[in-house]
Amino acid sequence: MELGEKIRSLRLKQKISIEQLSGMTGLSKGLISQIERDITGPSVASLWKISKALNVTMNYFFDEYDDFNQVVRKHERKKLMMRKASRIYELLSPDLKKQIEMLWIEIDPNEKIEDELISHDGEECGVVLKGTLRVLSGEKVYDLNEGDSIYLDSTIPHKYLNLGDDVSVSVWAMVPPSF
Repeated sequence: MELGEKIRSLRLKQKISIEQLSGMTGLSKGLISQIERDITGPSVASLWKISKALNVTMNYFFDEYDDFNQVVRKHERKKLMMRKASRIYELLSPDLKKQIEMLWIEIDPNEKIEDELISHDGEECGVVLKGTLRVLSGEKVYDLNEGDSIYLDSTIPHKYLNLGDDVSVSVWAMVPPSF
């Protein structure tokens, strides 16, 4: 089942109209309609708002496997591609039902995303494996290079950007799982 189809199915099951979901999330009715028809993919911030409005975690839309595996092969990672593939999130941990979430994040160069900062319960720590990464956390701006790491209090609004000329690759640990 595609992401948009899952959102639409859950919305209808809860007897929520697109107009009501728009009011609950602050997203336009047109954008929600396009997301539900898989015409456009939601940003992480938009999916976060939809998840909260529909009273589920973001994991609801991606958790397809009930069997716990200790090993996640590269070709078996659950993927979430955002904004015409300008960023890719891959789940490194077997699922989001444990105490820690591990993510591999790739962001295309010179990204111009204007999404708002997001916040959630918990903490996160990331390390840049390739390229550069700008991390906005509250009023602070951190520019990270290969090998640099950062710890964030996830309750402080934050986001990651790649303003460099090469793909940015980073690995993140988040507790509790929030994706």
